[in-house]
Amino acid sequence: MTRNEIRTAFVDELTRIAPDIDGKTVSDKDHLMDDLGLDSMDILNLVTAIQTRLGVSVPETDYPRLETLEKAVEYLAGKLG
Repeated sequence: MTRNEIRTAFVDELTRIAPDIDGKTVSDKDHLMDDLGLDSMDILNLVTAIQTRLGVSVPETDYPRLETLEKAVEYLAGKLG
C-alpha cells in the first residue's frame, strides 16, 4: 500500500468519525486533537477504524504517533511495509 493510499484511508476514516471535518482541507501538520478538535473517544474510534480497514494493530502506547496526518502515514507505512 502506498503512502498516498494510506493517507486517503486515514482521511476517509477521519471524516467518517468527525463528519464536520473537510478532508480536502486537512493539513499533514494538523494535530488531531489541538487543531481538528477530536476528543479521546474520537481518537479511539479512529484508531479502531484504521486497524480494521488496514489490518494493522496499533497499541495504545503508539497513539501519540498518530497525532498528525503526516505522523500517522509514516507510522502506518512502517507497519504495512
